[in-house]
Amino acid sequence: MGGFLAGLAVALLPLLAAGFWLGRRTARPQHLGGLGTPVEHATFQALHTASLATPPLRAGLTEETAGRSARKLRSLLGTDALCLTDLKEVLVWDGVGAHHRAEVMERLAGPLETGRGEAFRLTCDTPDCTVRWAVVAPLTVDDRVHGALVACAPRESAVLVRAAGEVARWVSVQLELADLDQSRTRLIEAEIKALRAQISPHFIFNSLAVIASFVRTDPERARELLLEFADFTRYSFRRHGDFTTLADELHAIDHYLALVRARFGDRLAVTLQVAPEVLPVALPFLCLQPLVENAVKHGLEGKADRCRIQITAQDAGAEALVVIEDDGAGMDPGLLRRILAREVSPSGGIGLSNVDDRLRQVYGDDHGLVIETAVGAGMKITVRLPKYQPGVHSAGRIGRE
Repeated sequence: MGGFLAGLAVALLPLLAAGFWLGRRTARPQHLGGLGTPVEHATFQALHTASLATPPLRAGLTEETAGRSARKLRSLLGTDALCLTDLKEVLVWDGVGAHHRAEVMERLAGPLETGRGEAFRLTCDTPDCTVRWAVVAPLTVDDRVHGALVACAPRESAVLVRAAGEVARWVSVQLELADLDQSRTRLIEAEIKALRAQISPHFIFNSLAVIASFVRTDPERARELLLEFADFTRYSFRRHGDFTTLADELHAIDHYLALVRARFGDRLAVTLQVAPEVLPVALPFLCLQPLVENAVKHGLEGKADRCRIQITAQDAGAEALVVIEDDGAGMDPGLLRRILAREVSPSGGIGLSNVDDRLRQVYGDDHGLVIETAVGAGMKITVRLPKYQPGVHSAGRIGRE
């Protein structure tokens, strides 16, 4: 929906703005810089100005983002003054006539409530004030009014009313995209919180029990395991950043496996093969550790002999290819599909569906988990991580404090 609206706005805004500019400026000869006709020149200028005006608004409607956009929006409309408001106050006033701020906010009650544009005469006792009319165009996201764009001019103009409405729609699209970005961020944060909640209490209790068992017999070993446990929990419950690096995620997995080995000893054999060039690749936080935990759980489940887990991370051109494979009990493919579709809850709450959902949210549906399994045949999970993805940036390494 956001992409459709953005495309529609891209199609309409330059035409309306170009016509408005042309009507104001064709009377004055100007150098066209080789861009063709006056209409084409005005279109290019409008597109360029719009491209500069709206990016800050992708962060939402705030005093800071409004301040960074207002001058370009005023230039786009060619008005003497322009202001952006939220539901309570003027966020920024660009141009002359700032003494009209209070009057404008008083007159916005109706448009902000109904979501309909309006033009009205401004009252002014200042002789040299050049703004006498205001055009209000509400800013809406999902049919909810978030504020208004107010263009001020010396006289009433039907062209300005139309142009202000189109520019307000353009701004509203940016705010809608900002809202979608924020919703996506909130969803990812909720998924991470859910995943943290799924970290097995049994693992925590068993780890502490193993550490306690070494306190008397091998205090140095107990100290080492306690540090491993502290580092693992510090990483798992950190509170900043949606993304991490492959190096940091593998480092946390190493802490986790150290605690598992302390409990199961020789029953667990892990092989790790990592290409150094993929270590800086950014990926969603707590993305691989749940997959390794799943491999440990299903690898040791119902087996008296050794469980083998292999973790590889390879360079695959534009992607890093991570494969986690175990020789454990495996799973019925039909049951796996139902777990990934969240139709049934996985035993143990390891979170395959959680990781699959987050990968798809960040990279698209073609980057979900690829899982090969069958009953008694173990499980192989493949994760494809694009090396470069807009908006995916690591928060940096989390070390011991």
